[in-house]
Amino acid sequence: MIQAIGLTSTTRKARPPAVDDVSFEAHAGRVTALVGAPGAGKTTALRLMLELQQGRGITYFRGRPLHRIAHPSREVGVLLGEVPGHPARTVRGQLSMLCAATGVPVRRADEVLEVVGLVSFRDEGLGTLSRGMDRRLGLACALLSDPHTLVLDDPTDGLSVREGRWLHGILRAHATRGGTVLFATDDAKEAARTADRVVTLDQGRLVADQEASEFARTRLRPRVAVRSPHAARLGSLLTKEARTAQRSVEVVREEGNRLSVYGSTCADVGETAFRHGILVHQLADETGDMGPVPIEPPSAEAGPRPTDSEPQPTDAEGLSTGAEGPADGASPADAAAVDDPSAALPPPIAVRQTRSPLRPLRYELRRAGGVGTGYFTAAAVLVSSVLLSVFLARIGHTPQPRLLAAWPRELPLPPAALGAGLLGAVSFGEEFRHPALAADRGTVPRRLGLLAAKLLVASVTALMLAFLTVGCDLEMLYLVYGRELTGVPSDWLSLSASWSGLVVGCAWAGVLAAGVFRSTAAGLAAVLAVPVVVVPLVQKALKGPSVRSAAGFPERLRELVLMQWPFGGERYLAAAVRVLAQPVGGALLLSLTALLCTYLLTTLRSRVR
Repeated sequence: MIQAIGLTSTTRKARPPAVDDVSFEAHAGRVTALVGAPGAGKTTALRLMLELQQGRGITYFRGRPLHRIAHPSREVGVLLGEVPGHPARTVRGQLSMLCAATGVPVRRADEVLEVVGLVSFRDEGLGTLSRGMDRRLGLACALLSDPHTLVLDDPTDGLSVREGRWLHGILRAHATRGGTVLFATDDAKEAARTADRVVTLDQGRLVADQEASEFARTRLRPRVAVRSPHAARLGSLLTKEARTAQRSVEVVREEGNRLSVYGSTCADVGETAFRHGILVHQLADETGDMGPVPIEPPSAEAGPRPTDSEPQPTDAEGLSTGAEGPADGASPADAAAVDDPSAALPPPIAVRQTRSPLRPLRYELRRAGGVGTGYFTAAAVLVSSVLLSVFLARIGHTPQPRLLAAWPRELPLPPAALGAGLLGAVSFGEEFRHPALAADRGTVPRRLGLLAAKLLVASVTALMLAFLTVGCDLEMLYLVYGRELTGVPSDWLSLSASWSGLVVGCAWAGVLAAGVFRSTAAGLAAVLAVPVVVVPLVQKALKGPSVRSAAGFPERLRELVLMQWPFGGERYLAAAVRVLAQPVGGALLLSLTALLCTYLLTTLRSRVR
C-alpha cells in the first residue's frame, strides 16, 4: 500500500504551496484515483511522493520510503508526462535499455510490447509516436519490471474511449492480482467509474477522501442531456415551467444544439417537448460533474476525444461508460482486453537477476549504442582531424607529434579530445535531459556503479577514438605526402601515454561535470575550461621557485629500491611522471580530482535524508 503523510511542496517568496499538507492512503488490491481540476496539485503530489521534487512530508511504499528501497523501479512503476527517452531511440531500444537498468531479461520488452499493442511499432523512434502511442509505451515502461505499485499521471490522455477502457481494465487486473494502483485524472466521471476510492484535491489541499460510490453521490450530480434543433426554445420553456412550478431546475446551453438540464428528469423534459411540438434528437440521463466544462478542440494526431457534449450510454450505476465501437489504432489485443483484461497482463517475473556489477555496464552500453550521437561525433572528429592534419602538413612548422594528433598550437585541444569530452558530457547529460531512470531514486540515480560504468565506457570510447584519429591521420599523410611524415617518433611510448591520458581525461571531465552540473553543455564547458583556464594557472604555479624538476627520476628510483625493475618498468613510471608534469596533464588531474570530490559530495548529501 501507499501512505502519503504531510506532502507539502516548497514555495518561493509569498506564493502559496502547490501542495499543502496532503495525506492519504492507497491500499493494495484497490484502484485509487487522485482527482482535481487542472492546477489542483495532482502532478506535484505525485512528484513529491516519488522524491522527484523538493518538499516536506514522506511517502511509504509497503512500509518503506523510496530512498530506502534497494531497487525502486522494481517496487514502483511510474508514468509521468511523456516517456522520457531520446527521440531517436527506438521503442524496443528504450525498453531494452530499461531492462538492463532494472535487471530483468531482455525478452520482457517483447512481452510488454505485446500487451500494450505496440509490436508493429517496435522499430519506430520515440519522436515519431503520437500522444496515444506514447501513453501506451509509458504503460509498458511502468509494467516492465513487474512492480507491486503503479503510479500514473493522467494515463488516458490521448487515448480513445475504447483504449481508455482497455487501460483501466489493465489497471483493474493489476489491482486484482494484489497490486496497488494510484492514478491522477481531471475527469471526475472517469474516477467515479473506474476507481474504488477517490481522493479529491482543490488548490493543493485535500478536500475529500471517499469511496467511489460516496464520491459519485456527494460530488457528482445527475443531469439530462438533450439534443434538439430548437434547443434555445426548449431551454426557455423548461426554465419558464420550472419557475412557475417553483422547482430548482438549471438549464445550461452548450455548443451546437445541446442542452444540459440539472434538477429534472427525462420524463419531465420529454413531456415538455411533446406538449409544445418540439423535435428531440437525443434524451438521456447522465452523471455530470459540478457543472459544464469548456469544450477543448480535439487533437489532430490523437483523433477526436469524447467530451461532456457527446452523449454516451450509461451503465447500471448511472455513470457514463463510453462508446463500444472500435477506435482508431485499436488492436485485437485491445478488444480482448476490454472483456478480459487479466488475459492481457504480462506474465509475472518468476526469477529476477541477482545483483550484478555488470548491470550498470549493460545499461550504459545499450544507452550509448541506441542512438547515433556517438557515431556522428566520431565521424565528425575523424573527418576534421584528417583535414586539419593535411592542412598543418602543407603549411609546415608543426612538430610531428602535433601533426599526427591534428593539434595546432592555436587550438586549446585537438578534435579527438574535444570529441571524447563531448561524448562523456552527453553520457551523463542525457540522463537529466531524458530521465529514463526517473523512478529509480530521484531524477538520476547517483550510484557509484552507474558512474563507474559511464567512466569505463567513456574511457574505452575515447581510446578507440584516439587510436582511429592517429591511424587515419597517418594514412592520409602517407597518401598525400608519402613516407616523409609517417615515421614513428623515438619517444613514442611517452607520447602514446600523453595522448591516451589527454583523451581519457577529457572524457572523464565531461562525465563528471555533466553529473555535477546536470547539463551536457556544462560538461563540455568544463572540458574546454581545462586548457583555457586551468592550464595557465598550473603553468604559473610550475614556474614558481619551489617547483622541482622530475629529471633523473628513474635513477633516483633505482637508488631508492636498490633493484632493477623487471621488463624496464622504470621507463613506464618515468613516462607517467612526465605526463603528469606537463601542464595539460596536471590540469586534467586537478580538474578530475575536484569534479570527482564534488560528485561524491553530492552523492553522499542526497543519500542522507
